[in-house]
Amino acid sequence: MTGMPAGYVTDPGFDPAEDHVGPFYYRKTEAGYQCAFTAGDRNCNLNGTVHGGILMTFADFSLCLAASDHYQSESAITVSFNADFVAAAESGSLIECTPRIVRKTGSMVFVDGDLRVGDEIVMTFSAVVKRLREK
Repeated sequence: MTGMPAGYVTDPGFDPAEDHVGPFYYRKTEAGYQCAFTAGDRNCNLNGTVHGGILMTFADFSLCLAASDHYQSESAITVSFNADFVAAAESGSLIECTPRIVRKTGSMVFVDGDLRVGDEIVMTFSAVVKRLREK
């Protein structure tokens, strides 16, 4: 895998599962969060394309980051997740995601988005996240 994409940061040690699969990167913009990761051979299935479970894990990272504003004052857990696989991604691909907050209530956040390699959509998703207030 290549190094960190320009302009992005990562938080090693924050989530062991994501560290194991990633690393995943993010940056905050005026519009929200943008996330990225470079898929490696270890992220691929027997067909030589990025495993769907890896794509879903990256989407979950992205949507929870956005839903919780990077865990600034609360945590979040995904309670519902739907994904549609549109195209394959290959090892070496830079996969990007810009999650969109559809609605935020007192207890839930509704998020959708897509994963892209360049201009090509690889996967679309929608999710519901439970807000967990810090004590």
